[in-house]
Amino acid sequence: MRNRVAITGLGVISPIGNTLNVFWDNLINGRSGIALTTKCDCSDLASKISGEIKDYDPLNYMTKKESRRVDLSQQYAIAAADLSFDDAGLKTGDYDPNRTGVIIGSGIGGIITFENQHSLVVAGKAGRISPFFIPMMIPDMAAGVVSIRRDCRGPNYAAVSACASGANAIGDAYQIIQRGAADVMITGGTEASITRTAVAGFCNAKALSTRNDSPETASRPFDKDRDGFVISEGAGVMILENWEHAQKRGAKIYGELEGIGMSADAHHITAPHPEGDGAARAMQAAIDDAGVSPDDINYINTHGTSTDLGDVAETLAIKRVFGDRAKDIPSNSTKSMTGHLLGATGAVELIASLLQLENKKLHQTVNLDNQDEQCDLYYVHDGPKDYEISRLLSNSFGFGGHNVSLLVKNCLDGM
Repeated sequence: MRNRVAITGLGVISPIGNTLNVFWDNLINGRSGIALTTKCDCSDLASKISGEIKDYDPLNYMTKKESRRVDLSQQYAIAAADLSFDDAGLKTGDYDPNRTGVIIGSGIGGIITFENQHSLVVAGKAGRISPFFIPMMIPDMAAGVVSIRRDCRGPNYAAVSACASGANAIGDAYQIIQRGAADVMITGGTEASITRTAVAGFCNAKALSTRNDSPETASRPFDKDRDGFVISEGAGVMILENWEHAQKRGAKIYGELEGIGMSADAHHITAPHPEGDGAARAMQAAIDDAGVSPDDINYINTHGTSTDLGDVAETLAIKRVFGDRAKDIPSNSTKSMTGHLLGATGAVELIASLLQLENKKLHQTVNLDNQDEQCDLYYVHDGPKDYEISRLLSNSFGFGGHNVSLLVKNCLDGM
């Protein structure tokens, strides 16, 4: 007998908003969070645009002393976790610390810290390296600091699977509750990688959009004129609970996490399988894990990165799983507005999916002006759409061929 898993709290720090209300307002109104990069010098780089966090003050979530001892990626995780706790109404005494865990994924971890500290070594000043360098750099520390702040003594680690990290973390947390090893899990993803080194690396890999003269239209998933993804930053954290635990405390339930599918392309270090093989198997595995049929899915939040190969491969994968129904299932790409939050993107996009479920509206895939003939599904490009989600899939795929698909059931209004 598997435990049911409820989603009871959401917290987001994103290029389009740092509260659920602002995030949703910008999402449903199609407002882009992409602009010229200010956090690092990109003047000699091909891509000069990114999705930066705006109006963020770490002192809203921690002391000045604490903020200096954690990397920005860890700050975002702390902030999103605090917001998810508030949203869930979780307070000390509502949960058993020994049965509460934290899994927060990050594709890169503290690269800002690494870059800053390495510059000291290059300058011959290794003696000035911070004693906090290692804990600020390693990807697991976001989960570590959140567990310390909240006295969560259950399972605690990071999922690291590139751009699938956040979704991987959520899937792991789901399985831990499902098998009875915890009652509550704080989970999601975080990333703060808008640095000169990271941007240069993605630029030289020809992965980023160079539409520098029009940043807000640069992320254009499934559009014929797309030219790469836009690097972004932020965090998404959610509270998962054993269904009975959530009901007992009268928690609001956004949805039931019913299934996870994971697979590997085993094809290439950066390119997806050209026929979407791994992506299709991940979606089908999530459906099988939930014990439902492809016919039960009526919305897909795509990975939709705005890359030539990725968008085509995902389209083919959806067709493979859903057959003739594929063109009738609405799908969209949150990245068209947020850009690509790397290891945080799966968590932020599942939050976007849950808000669409709650509000009975689908957000638009912006900038889809000239749809690629090879990307021939319905990506909600014609403005926001009134719609009731019954079950959804949220896809996340990462360098290395990592594929994760999460399946959520609508439990609102007795569904």
